[in-house]
Amino acid sequence: MSKIKPSQGAAYARIMGVGGYRPTRVVPNEVILETIDSSDEWIRSRSGIATRHWASEEETVAAMSVEASGKAIADAGIAPGQIGAVIVSTVSHFKQTPAIATEIAHKIGAGKPAAFDISAGCAGFGYGLTLAKGMIVEGSAEYVLVIGVERLSDLTDKEDRATAFLFGDGAGAVVVGPSKVPAIGPTVWGSEGDKSETIKQTVAWDEFHAERPEKFPAITQEGQAVFRWAVFEMAKVAQQALDAAGIAPGDLDVFIPHQANMRIIDSMVKTLKLPENVTVARDVETTGNTSAASIPLAMERLLATGQAKSGDTALVIGFGAGLVYAATVVTLP
Repeated sequence: MSKIKPSQGAAYARIMGVGGYRPTRVVPNEVILETIDSSDEWIRSRSGIATRHWASEEETVAAMSVEASGKAIADAGIAPGQIGAVIVSTVSHFKQTPAIATEIAHKIGAGKPAAFDISAGCAGFGYGLTLAKGMIVEGSAEYVLVIGVERLSDLTDKEDRATAFLFGDGAGAVVVGPSKVPAIGPTVWGSEGDKSETIKQTVAWDEFHAERPEKFPAITQEGQAVFRWAVFEMAKVAQQALDAAGIAPGDLDVFIPHQANMRIIDSMVKTLKLPENVTVARDVETTGNTSAASIPLAMERLLATGQAKSGDTALVIGFGAGLVYAATVVTLP
């Protein structure tokens, strides 16, 4: 018989607060067209993107995360010292170790929380949210800070016509805490490793170190393959998340998909047969694809503009490099 004392956690978990940070520099398509042979009309028709934000030298991964985290903590109504764990999803922190989460935890005054990074691309926020929920229910933390942050302008080949217009920078954060009622549904997540080459870094860090190619490593993708996968397969995953939560499309108030591409978003809305009264996040138009940051950034904007309200039921789904995905139904803070 085990002598280990059982964990004392909360019955359920919920998102308590949300915060976002977008870099001050706004980059219109005209700037992108300086280095690729395309047009504003083509970019808008293929992606829905008109502008994106690019970080300055001072707007580091840590700095943007601290700004977003401060807003999320204030929104949650707790003190930084109450944070028991910090989870950061990013692919654009260039130090293999230590994790950027430790620096962020220190800078926000969180004391000595558990702190670690995860690499799950555009699905990273969903992965972090699921881990946070587990920590709270299990009892290893009362409040968990989940951050999605990217400086993808550092990993964008400005001369690559297929990707130069897609990516933006920013940080989004949420505080997850205890709840007396279910407020974060079961997560449907997974990976399809046979498609790992469809979104990838052009050169591995060890190859870059050994060969010193002229071009810094960048993110590349097979656009059509990713589009087909996202439209056809991710709608199925979204439906599975609805089923797991016992929610019908008509019960939703808000749909917050990863802000990858407007055509993908519109296709998913159509495939899921979402009613017209469901608010759909379309932050991609002015923010671009910010990978792990896109869902919390879109969530923050919907709440700030009044397009969504506290207590709304929302379906969130992220998907990207790996290929990986995560979808769940949540109650908005």
